[in-house]
Amino acid sequence: MAERVAIIGVGQMGTGIAQACLQSGHSVVLLSRSQESLERGMARLKAGMLRSVEKGKLAKADMDSFLSRVTLSVDMAGMASASIVIESVPEVLDTKLQVMKEMERFSSTNAILATNTSSIMIDRLASALSDPSRFIGLHFFNPANVMKLVEVVIGSKTSNGTLERSMAFVAGLNKTPVKVKDSPGFVSNRILMAFINESIMALEDGVADAGSIDTVAKLGFNHPMGPIELADFIGLDVCKDIMEAIYAETKNKQFMPAPLLSKLVSEGKLGRKTGEGLYKYGK
Repeated sequence: MAERVAIIGVGQMGTGIAQACLQSGHSVVLLSRSQESLERGMARLKAGMLRSVEKGKLAKADMDSFLSRVTLSVDMAGMASASIVIESVPEVLDTKLQVMKEMERFSSTNAILATNTSSIMIDRLASALSDPSRFIGLHFFNPANVMKLVEVVIGSKTSNGTLERSMAFVAGLNKTPVKVKDSPGFVSNRILMAFINESIMALEDGVADAGSIDTVAKLGFNHPMGPIELADFIGLDVCKDIMEAIYAETKNKQFMPAPLLSKLVSEGKLGRKTGEGLYKYGK
């Protein structure tokens, strides 16, 4: 069944989720604070679809049809007609809590309210809602239009109806929904961020250079991408934010960001998106 999906936030994850929804027959409302950011988001969405066209995974005519089902809005009331609302704003608790309140205020009372958070506990975000029964975590993976996994994170107040509708929605995107309990970092980032952080500390300690560490992971663990390369791909700032969020909840020292990671983030060297992180990238 075709849904109308409102997505708050037009960064890499938000536009990737939008592309996945459009390609599965849904219509999308993209919401952001400014027209300028919406235009950047639309350009990002078009670029993502063009890459799919160039790879032969999407016909140009289909791309034009999909994009015709996108509505842009700087007014949060634009989500009123949506049956599913997904927030994908930065991993900052206060920012997300404010968005939660707006989601509940402007959405239909029958709409699912979802967060794409990768680290903040669902119950902590649900505390901003008067009706947390329709709130759930839908943790998509980057790039969201390609990656098959979605962690469906169940809060203590999430209703069975919300869970069932969310599982069906994710499956309808040709993705695999996996139910997980509300826990810091859920399953994926609880494992991944400890792995990445320890790899960066091994690099900092001079155990091996970045390329060698990545080669060990790729050839020894059969990973398609090594942890150093993956951290740069995700964004070092994003990795740091996730680690700090998990550490704040668990006090587990393996999630305290490695000093090298913190240093690079403070210098604005965030990985591929800035041209330099743990590796340097050509233009």
